[in-house]
Amino acid sequence: MSHSDGVSGETDAGANGVDSDAVGDSDATAADAVAAIERGEPVLVHDAADREGEVDLIYHAADVTAEAVARLRRDAGGLICTALSHEVCAAFDLPFLGDALDHPAVTDERLGYDERSSFSLTVNHRETYTGITDEDRSLTITALAEAAADPDEGDFAATFRAPGHVQLLRGAPDGLADREGHTELGLALAEAAGRPPAVVVCEMLDAETGGARTPADARRYAAAHGLVYVEGRDLLAALRR
Repeated sequence: MSHSDGVSGETDAGANGVDSDAVGDSDATAADAVAAIERGEPVLVHDAADREGEVDLIYHAADVTAEAVARLRRDAGGLICTALSHEVCAAFDLPFLGDALDHPAVTDERLGYDERSSFSLTVNHRETYTGITDEDRSLTITALAEAAADPDEGDFAATFRAPGHVQLLRGAPDGLADREGHTELGLALAEAAGRPPAVVVCEMLDAETGGARTPADARRYAAAHGLVYVEGRDLLAALRR
């Protein structure tokens, strides 16, 4: 999938689940990102220049209000996706989409930025109408967060219908040890923050060029809005197990 000077401060890395012995000064930035997710705030994450080279705006799924959906589509502009952990997807029998489709367009070729896409199904909450409005997508996304909190107790098909307007992403089986995409980076942040494994990721695009927003521009956006910007390498150093 093409997903498409940081904001930092002193935080207690140990309390946020970040191993302060794992990294040096970069650990503060990782700890800030974890703390932001704990508080219900979005963070900006740049994966790597030699990967997608894109910045995603990431929320914990439980915090995605209608206003947050509006921000994602206006200020980020990419595809609004909800990433669930591999374990949650297995509990709900949510496949990798490439494995589920029987069509000649489905490819087994290696992608330019990774071995495979993390796309799964698209869904709507059954209480939505079309499913595309900010309110509808907020309902679907927050319900996905609730389902991810206790997947053994939920009936996925009773709550959601497919196809829909919220694109699901399936996390790699071993998280960041398997894959270093925004899907896994976001899920690692949720885990470190002690929250259910459900996050929303959306590529930040440049409104004028239509290309990926540059890290420098994303940093300026983060500073202007009081948000945390973090490099994927810092999250990998602090959160990869």
